Amino acid sequence: MKLIYAILRDDDTENVSQGLISSGFRVTRIASTGGFWRRGNTTLMIGVEDDKVEEAVKIMKENCAQTPEPGSHHVTLFVLNVAHYDHW
Repeated sequence: MKLIYAILRDDDTENVSQGLISSGFRVTRIASTGGFWRRGNTTLMIGVEDDKVEEAVKIMKENCAQTPEPGSHHVTLFVLNVAHYDHW
């Protein structure tokens, strides 16, 4: 299992979240600010099976607006291994 941390611009949060949820992914949204873009952003935490990581990344790419400025980014991703997971 993997845990994806996706830090994205507030402008893309709703589209990306809805795209993931409608495809069956569970998403936790955390409002965040700070060093990546020095503006409002959102951190999504998405727990996925190993074979679903690429699908989740594809959905995120498809649901982000086009980058307005050359060299700017919409999403920063961290994909981490999960040693143990429980859900009740």
